[in-house]
This record gives sequence, C-alpha cells and structure tokens, in this order.
Amino acid sequence: MNPLEEYQRNLTRRQLLTHAARPLGAAALATLIKTGPGYSANQTPENTGTPAGLPDLPHFAPRAKRVIYLFMCGGPSHIDTFDFKPALRKLHGQELPDSVRQGQRITGMTSGQDSFPVVAPMFDFKRHGQHGTYVSELLPYTSSIVDDIAIVKSVNTEAINHDPAITYINTGVQQPGKPSLGSWVSYGLGSPSHNFPAYIVMISAGKGQKQALYNRLWGNGFLPSQHQGVTFRSGNSPVLYLNNPTGIDHEMRRRMLDQLALINQQQFDEFGDPETQARIAQYEMAFRMQTSVPELMDLQDEPERVFEMYGPNARQPGTFARNCIVARRLSERGVPYIQLFHRGWDQHSSLPRLIRGQCHDIDRPAAALVQDLKQRGMLDETLVVWGGEFGRTIYSQGELTKDNHGRDHHGRCFTIWMAGAGIKPGIEYGKTDDHCYNIIENPVPIRDMNATILNQMGVDHNRLTFRYQGLDQKLTGVEPAYVVDQLLA
Repeated sequence: MNPLEEYQRNLTRRQLLTHAARPLGAAALATLIKTGPGYSANQTPENTGTPAGLPDLPHFAPRAKRVIYLFMCGGPSHIDTFDFKPALRKLHGQELPDSVRQGQRITGMTSGQDSFPVVAPMFDFKRHGQHGTYVSELLPYTSSIVDDIAIVKSVNTEAINHDPAITYINTGVQQPGKPSLGSWVSYGLGSPSHNFPAYIVMISAGKGQKQALYNRLWGNGFLPSQHQGVTFRSGNSPVLYLNNPTGIDHEMRRRMLDQLALINQQQFDEFGDPETQARIAQYEMAFRMQTSVPELMDLQDEPERVFEMYGPNARQPGTFARNCIVARRLSERGVPYIQLFHRGWDQHSSLPRLIRGQCHDIDRPAAALVQDLKQRGMLDETLVVWGGEFGRTIYSQGELTKDNHGRDHHGRCFTIWMAGAGIKPGIEYGKTDDHCYNIIENPVPIRDMNATILNQMGVDHNRLTFRYQGLDQKLTGVEPAYVVDQLLA
C-alpha cells in the first residue's frame, strides 16, 4: 500500500480511538498482552517479520519459486570465457578500427591511449554439449553443464564505470536510492519462509582487484524497510547483533520483545507510521533467526559427496564454494531471493593470471550448484543467474606484451548465463561482431533481463509498482521493457 494511503487509513483509526472509543482502545490493547504457551504479543499477520506480499500477486503461475543470483563483481571478460571468435586470432595486435568503435564512450583509464590494439584470448576454447557450445578452458566445470544453461551473449548496459553499472543492474537505474531487484521480489511476492528474511546476501572475495560494494545495492530504497536484503557474514556471528548479550537468555529476550512490541504498537496507533510496523517485524524475525541461522550455517549434516561436488574450498567459511552450499540450503528453507556477490573481476592489468584465479574460485561451485539443485528436483523451480555488471574491452589497456595485458570496462555487450525455472536449456542467445565489441543480433538491455527474471516468478514488471514522488515507480523504469520470450522453454 502507498505510505500516504497507509497513514491516512491509520490516522482515521487513531481519531476514532482517541475521540470516540477509548474503551475500545483499551480492549484492543488488552488483546495484545495475551499470554500462553508459544504466544507472542506481536505475532499478527502484519508484523511477524515474514513479508506477506501483495494480494494480487503473483500475476500468473510462476515457473520460479526462488532466484539464486551469482553476481561476479567487476565485470568478467566475455571474450575470455564464453564469446569465442576464431577471427580474433588473426586480428591480434592490430589496431581496433574506428568503424568498430564508432566514437563510443570509453573510460578515463584508456581515453589517453594512443593506440587500441586488439587482444585475442590467450586461452583455448572447445565445443561442449549437444549443440557444440564454445566455452573457455578456464571453465571446465561450467563446460560440463552447458546443456542445462542458456548463455546470453548480448546483454548490454549504458554505464561504463563500476558504481553506476552495478547500481543499474541491481536496481534498474544508475543513480543510488532505488530498491534492488531482491527487494522488489520481497515486496511483491513476500516469502514462504517463516524463519529467514525474504532476501539474503552473501559476499566472497577473489584474489584480483576488488571494487567496493555498498549495502544500498541490496537496499530497499523507498520500499518499506523489511524488504531490504540481509547480509550473512562468514564469521562466528553470520548476522550482526543477532546474539543475546551475556546474562540475557531466550525467555528474557522474548519478554523484552513483547513489551517493546506494545510500546511500538502504541506509537503506530498514535502516528500511523508504517515503519513502526516494520520495526516490530524485524525484531520478530531476528528473534526467530537466533535459532534458524546457526542451524543453517552448521554444515555437519551435509554428506561428504556434497563437499566433493563443490570443491576443496567448500568447507571454508567465506568462500564462494561454501556460500553456494548455503544458498542451496536457504532455497530448501523457502527463501525466495538469494544473491552471492564474488569480488575481484576488475582486471585492468595481469588479466591472464588474475582471471584464471577467479574462474578457478567460481567454476566448480557454480556448476555444482546447478547439478545439486537438479539432483534434488529443485532446478525446475529455481532460477540461477550468473554474470556481472559489464564485460571487458577487446583492446588492451596499457602495453600489450606477449603474455600479459589488461582489459578496460565494456558495456556495449557482455555475457551472462541462466538456468532452471522455465529457461530454455542448452542454447546460446544473441550475437556480437567479430571483435566482441558490438551486438549484431538480439540485444538484451538490463531492463529486459530484469523483466524476464520477474516474469519467471509470476510477475508482470509493468504491474509491480510503488507510488513514490508522484510516480508509479517500477524496477524496469519508464522506457519500454520486454520479457525475452526466446529464452523461455
């Protein structure tokens, strides 16, 4: 509901209670302090901490009950991973023609270069799967699942620097302050999970150059605050401020929250601020997470074959591999939107060495996640997305040597892959030119990709709106956006 409408509705109620029915108000308060086994004063449908979603959603039958978004922060090089062009071998070292660049914007890091030599990938590509899909030797495990994924080579973005690009792909706009995709899912669809937030974020770091991450990338923007993403950390306290301090036991915490709920409810009745209800809900969710989070993060019940599948780093907290296992466990517990950020893909120099390390970190776990979900019968209802905020340039940043170079940011085209939940498996979609620089077939703007993700969750992106600053705001913005039907099975 619109916050203004919510306020007006509760203002009328406050006036009624204040001026005409104080005994009724007292009776209502009495119902809040009922006691009994398992009863909590603030457990009502509005403030249990579990988002309920909008009454008219989903708009149609969803294919995906959940999304796991594997976000590669920094911009993985599509040229060295999926977008293989044999012609580049012959063009290596030649100047990138002006007819290809077409006067397009470049970053300040390469704008002063006198030349822009083409750099062919220094890795072998081989065909895999039923359709002979080219994949780099850097990704041997991903190569084994090409028949389960759709590789989209024509995603594009208007942004050329990290902050606006990563903000754009996560929130639909380049400027900070708007809700993230996960927050829109939480707001529109709610969550079937009683013991976990609807939107959970985990972060891991590779060995390469790391761009900063900001919590606004998984923030709620103008949506109610219970829809923001909750970050799980890798240490002994996965969620900050969740543990009880020394001397406070579980029962004492319950009594404190019950009394605090009464105070907050009185404030809500008086002022009608929806954020007060959000505060009550967050306290309740935190209380339940005191039990559910330790159980989630304890992987002792996972069989040895699972750790073998996800690789040698799977037992180490904070790694991408372990986060992938936790993401699968969260999926089993009903969390509808899970996002894993893996940092270190910003390879402006030493790319051959750094990208090899990055791919080694994520290749086996990402492929294992798809296989694990498939074996458990969950892939048909889980949408897995892999990709970053943009790609890398075909020309070298800095001096090109025999075995070393870097690549700058490139938003004109880049590659992602998707799997599960009604996505057509084993296909390649979109096409770039022989320089991997411009799209020549089936472009997929960011807004279309986000519209497609929402579509698989049963949401019409044009109808999921929130009134703010006089506009019906939506994830895909004001420009036309379209579901990419060719990707759907």
